[in-house]
Amino acid sequence: MRFQLLGPLSIADGADAVVLQPSKPTILLAALLLHANAVVSAEYLQRAVWGEDQPATAKAALQTCVLRLRRLFTKHGVTETSIEAIPGGYRITAAPHSLDLLGFREQVHQAVQLAGNPEAELYTLKDALSLWQGSLLANVRSDVLHRDEVPRLLEERLRTVERVCDLLLGMGHCGEALVELWTATRVYPGYERFHEQLIEALYRTGRQAQALAEYRRVKEFLLKELGVDPSPALQKLELAILRGEEVGAAEIERTPRPQGAQRPQLTSAVTRVIDGETPAEPAVGPVPTVPAFTGRAAETTAMVARLTAPTAAHGGDGHEPVTVLLSGAPGIGKSALAHHVAHLVRDSFPAGQLLVRMTRPDGEPRAVAEVSAEVAHALRGRREGERVLLVLDDVVDADQVRPLLPTGTGGAAVVTSRMSLAGLIATHGGWVHRLSPFSEAESYALLLAALGAERVAAEADAAHQLSALCWHFPLALRILTVRLLTRPGLRLGDAVDWLGDDPLARLALADSPGMSVTGVLGGALDRLDPRLSDAFLRVGAGPTAAFRAVEDGSVPEAVLERLADAGLLEDGPPGPYRMHELLRAYARRTARERFRRTEKV
Repeated sequence: MRFQLLGPLSIADGADAVVLQPSKPTILLAALLLHANAVVSAEYLQRAVWGEDQPATAKAALQTCVLRLRRLFTKHGVTETSIEAIPGGYRITAAPHSLDLLGFREQVHQAVQLAGNPEAELYTLKDALSLWQGSLLANVRSDVLHRDEVPRLLEERLRTVERVCDLLLGMGHCGEALVELWTATRVYPGYERFHEQLIEALYRTGRQAQALAEYRRVKEFLLKELGVDPSPALQKLELAILRGEEVGAAEIERTPRPQGAQRPQLTSAVTRVIDGETPAEPAVGPVPTVPAFTGRAAETTAMVARLTAPTAAHGGDGHEPVTVLLSGAPGIGKSALAHHVAHLVRDSFPAGQLLVRMTRPDGEPRAVAEVSAEVAHALRGRREGERVLLVLDDVVDADQVRPLLPTGTGGAAVVTSRMSLAGLIATHGGWVHRLSPFSEAESYALLLAALGAERVAAEADAAHQLSALCWHFPLALRILTVRLLTRPGLRLGDAVDWLGDDPLARLALADSPGMSVTGVLGGALDRLDPRLSDAFLRVGAGPTAAFRAVEDGSVPEAVLERLADAGLLEDGPPGPYRMHELLRAYARRTARERFRRTEKV
């Protein structure tokens, strides 16, 4: 038996397939299969099945849905795949041979490994695309899944189609590419890379007039529907056609970049509006700058030295692969430091720097095959030995990042993770910096840099009090400075009184839900096994921030070690474990809220 997600949701047995009727169990099955082999929270499943306005009985109704789904499995003879009840949610097990989505991703990953053998890569990608059958989840009536999951799946397919067309063009099969591209450009008119490929294919098959007409058509669409000009790549292609120059992806990518020329921006294929909808955030993009970065002087100096130092084994001229890991608590400033250092060392990486987001905006980890394909796409045209820096941001576990670590001469990676990733360092080596909160001097320097010396120096005592109320935690300080910047007339002394009433609740930005202390820490807990989350709350409710064991014995040392590994505790045996005061405050607040909800029930 095989589940088919890449089309109407169905159960297939060989050539025979049963398309499931629209129902709540069908929605539940889709939500579980979209996150196969991972624990899906009951809250998310309830939202997927009933939407944002859930009935009061949603929790019990979800259990009934699971029972109905298990009966459906029995009816259709599904025995290899099972639904497990896990504390806090459910998990469905599947493999590439039993779920077409996993099969598709496995084949895309295999194709990435075949880079350099275009015929084999093309065959593998075409085989992967053959798994897509019809309209995606047409029989799954869930606004949540169609809003949050379908665009992500569509993005994976579009990137694969784009790569297939690149391979066809690179191999000179322009006529075959045209067949695919005529359809792709009409179905996805806002996907500019398809238009670029189509125009190139038309021109290379001797249809100059059609190529220019296609450029004018897409230019008119972009201006009228989206209010933007064609991308620089499209404009450059039009100019080359008007001049009668030779064009071709392979030739362009092999062209050396002149000395002193600006390094290319490494961007993903789709960052613009498609069909009136904002596409899912791509995994790969340029490294952003960090405004008013301060602190972390020792870590910055060490990282810059390690990323730029030539290797003696290469006569002082070469560079062995380098991996630097930044770990620590959620909101401790790992990403900001990684981005800051990347810009400081940019001259040592002529091929540029690439930010690789290893988790999605909803906190779910990205699949290794998906990320590998995007990175390979972004690095096409890089000359052998030309240094590139990968910033692998918010890594969930070691297996997710191993295939992306540099192995050849000149490669470098900065990895950020809440996890310690000790196994990764044990097998692949690297330098580790586990970040702690700012010192009082670093906190004050951040306020000076963000708010200006005149405003802060006028109320220096209040500035120090605000830093203390933020527990010297980088995320909290950054949120505070943004609030103060948007209220230039507010005295720092008045902000002390306001923030002191309820710092956890007020360290948030109203127009950016992701920028809040409670939101970031809550998201971190959601990633954990529910048993670890409960243990964190019990530990945080303890009498002291430093301890060697939980007095009542309810949290064994193995669990404390896992909390430390997740960045929620520091130190540990042989010394005491420590929990930062911000995390303790959050744990106590969350525990009280859960207790109140339990009492109401």
